[in-house]
Formats: sequence, structure tokens, C-alpha cells
Amino acid sequence: MQDLKITIIQSDLHWEDIGANLAMFEEKIWQIGQSTDVIVLPEMFTTGFTMAAPRLAEQMNMRTFKWMRQMADQTGALVLGSFIALVHDRYYNRLLWMEPGGNFKTYDKRHLFRMAEEHQVFSPGESLLVGHWKGWRICPLVCYDLRFPVWSRNRWNSTLKKPTYDLAIYVANWPKVRVQAWDTLLKARAIENLSYVVGVNRIGIDGKGVEYNGLSTIVNPKGEPVFTVEGMEAIKTVEIGGNALQAYRDKFPAFLDADDFSVEVEPIPQVDF
Repeated sequence: MQDLKITIIQSDLHWEDIGANLAMFEEKIWQIGQSTDVIVLPEMFTTGFTMAAPRLAEQMNMRTFKWMRQMADQTGALVLGSFIALVHDRYYNRLLWMEPGGNFKTYDKRHLFRMAEEHQVFSPGESLLVGHWKGWRICPLVCYDLRFPVWSRNRWNSTLKKPTYDLAIYVANWPKVRVQAWDTLLKARAIENLSYVVGVNRIGIDGKGVEYNGLSTIVNPKGEPVFTVEGMEAIKTVEIGGNALQAYRDKFPAFLDADDFSVEVEPIPQVDF
């Protein structure tokens, strides 16, 4: 694998204001100032972590979708971030994977944060996403998913003769009061999955008075932070090494001794919104 340049954008968000957030992030993307392969935005980057889905949800191929395609086309980078999507009368906290040229994939947040009643408003995702970009296999996830290691466990792919993914990316609105768990779990996911892990969080205080201090982090497969930023807005591009990842896996192939298991996903029940 070639090396991969990842740009994280840690930012405050305008509460429930899609237009203001899109304009702000467009300015921040143009401040990157160098070529990059992947641009990562926070969870619900257009609104903040709100349950006002009936008022703020967008259908696919609308405003945020078109904006992300424009940003990918203009930068030549893969752009990742989640927004509130409306699909067949259901609301999803949907991560959009947008490539230059308009090829896209989606991942719907599987684990909904019941302490904020997210599970009462949104429907859970039913499948994991592993996408391919610049020779890397990337698994994007959303915030509360970080607490559930079985869902994101990196499996040995007997056909490819390598683990399923090389990089996990978590986009989040993870509050300051629990940021120690965020920091610890990002490192744990990297160690147990022998992969790089990127976590992009927001800062500031949202419309419900919840405070965020970021602590966006890039972690290597040994669990060592490559880059961390806390308590301030930041735009940072970091290059991670494909050869270094392969060398570590060759030296320490713990995935060959992992337990085999399967994950059962229950069908989504019918809900009237």
C-alpha cells in the first residue's frame, strides 16, 4: 500500500443550521492548503447532534449530498461525514462516503445513543461498510459505535489472505465529560484490530448546552497516537504509512489467533414517524 494523507477537521458547529455549517466547512476545506487523500468531518456536521430529524432530515441527492460531491470533485479527495438522512420514511444518522466523480457509499450508524433518545428517532444500520480507496481498505463508523468492539472487529479474510480493513475512521459528537473513554477506546480499537484508527470529534457547546473538547486523534496499530488535538479548532493533514502497517502485521500477526464468530442483525421493526 502507498502512504495515505488524511485531513481531519475539528470544528465547532452551528446548531441546527445546515447552510451555515456547509459554508463554514467549505472555507475550512480550502484552508487545507495541500493535496490530501481523505477529508474527515465530524458526526452530524451539518446540524450538531440533534434529534430534530423531522425538521432537518434531507433526502439523498439533495443539499448535503451535492455539497459533498462538489468538495470531493474540487479537492480530489475522499470526503467522509455524517448527516441526517430521510430514506423511505425513516431517519438515519448516515455517514456518506463521497469520492471524486460522484461514486459514493453509505453507512448508517448501528449503535444509537439511547441516553439522548437517538434510538427513539433514528433507525439503526444493518450492515458494516468497508470501502477501498488509494489501495487502503477503510471502515467508517459513527460515534457510539466505538463502544461496541464486536461490530468493528477486524476479521482475517482467507480469500485476500489479509485482515478485512486497514483503517477505521470514527466521526463523532463525543462530549467532554466522557472524553477519557473516547481516547481510551480509540487506542483499544487500533490495538485489537491491528489497524490505524482515526477519530474526528467536534468542539464547542451545542444547542442543548453539551460541551465538546475534540481530542481528535490518529492512532497507529500499536495504539500510539500519531496526532492529537484538543480544545481548539484544527485542520491537520497527517500521512500514515502503508509499508509500516504491513511490516507490523507481518511481525505481530495476532489476528491469526482470533476467535471466529458471527454477528446477527435483527430486522428493523416497522415504526410510524
